[in-house]
Amino acid sequence: MIEPEELLRRPAVEQRTGLARSTIYELIARGEFPSPVRLTERAVAWPRSAIDAWIAARIGRDAARRGSL
Repeated sequence: MIEPEELLRRPAVEQRTGLARSTIYELIARGEFPSPVRLTERAVAWPRSAIDAWIAARIGRDAARRGSL
């Protein structure tokens, strides 16, 4: 059985990434952060897998930079 995707609300995304709300939305506007999924007219959430992939990409990018020093 396939498990449903866990959705993270903004406070959980902030805690998981260490980013402030304004930074998250600035990065979304620049195309550098996953866009949220609209749940209702006033509620959004992010798929956990998208946030985890973004974090992993940042870690990989930073590790590559350190390796090239």
